[in-house]
Amino acid sequence: MSLQTRPPMTEVDLKTATGDAPSPRSRPVPQDPFRHRKRAMWALAALIILALHGLALAGTGFEPVLLVEGWEGMARFVSDAFPPSLDWEKVIAPGLKATLVTLWIGLLGTTLSIPSALLLAVLAARTTTPHPLAYQCSRAILSFFRAVPDIVFALIFVTAVGLGPFAGVLALICHNTGVMGKLWAESMEETDQGPQQALSTTGASRLQQISHGALPLVIPQFVGLLLYRFDVNVRSSLVLGLVGAGGIGLLINQSIKSFQFDAMLTHIIIVLVLIIVVDQASGFIRKKLSQ
Repeated sequence: MSLQTRPPMTEVDLKTATGDAPSPRSRPVPQDPFRHRKRAMWALAALIILALHGLALAGTGFEPVLLVEGWEGMARFVSDAFPPSLDWEKVIAPGLKATLVTLWIGLLGTTLSIPSALLLAVLAARTTTPHPLAYQCSRAILSFFRAVPDIVFALIFVTAVGLGPFAGVLALICHNTGVMGKLWAESMEETDQGPQQALSTTGASRLQQISHGALPLVIPQFVGLLLYRFDVNVRSSLVLGLVGAGGIGLLINQSIKSFQFDAMLTHIIIVLVLIIVVDQASGFIRKKLSQ
């Protein structure tokens, strides 16, 4: 039985055994060959952003000095508004009634836009649209409804149906259709296509694939986005009242024109309470849906 002789230890083996070998962490990190180019691109982007902000400041006449010089006018306006009017018959009662109308405008403008927004969303999503032409047309319609502000729609409908909340509801339906249709279409494009493909292999029609495969997956997102838009539409209905679309915005506009700033402040406080209640309620519902 022969004994095997162990080869002599080299210098590297001795350093490894004694712990003097260089660790992998101490090895030099390879330099990024594009590091200087990336820094130059970031510097150029920063210069472009600064130049754009400079043009924006010049184009909008942004001068904080004017705000400081006009403090006397603001102080006079605030002093005329305080204390808020507590006249129940002339201010508070009409304000509460108009606030309820504002809430109804936001509610109807949100819910009545669901059918049109859902139809356009299905046609505007690449995963559910039946034809590229339908996709392009629906996208164009949604872009138009989003591009036109709701206050412009309100002015158009006021000339058609007259002053009042009905014009505000119609304006919100049009604008909310564009916004919700866009958000819902993007939600459907991001969902898993497995259920639709499985239904397609079983011979299901296009409508069945959408109703049983695509929509059930996005219902939670749809409801969450709808609640968010309801919150936004309640605030938008306040602005629509300034152009004659009813609600408490109309009372605020009348108070400003008649220099009754104490009544204006009371109406603003009522609106603040409404916005807080709607925001808390919609946030609570969204939280429950996400659990």
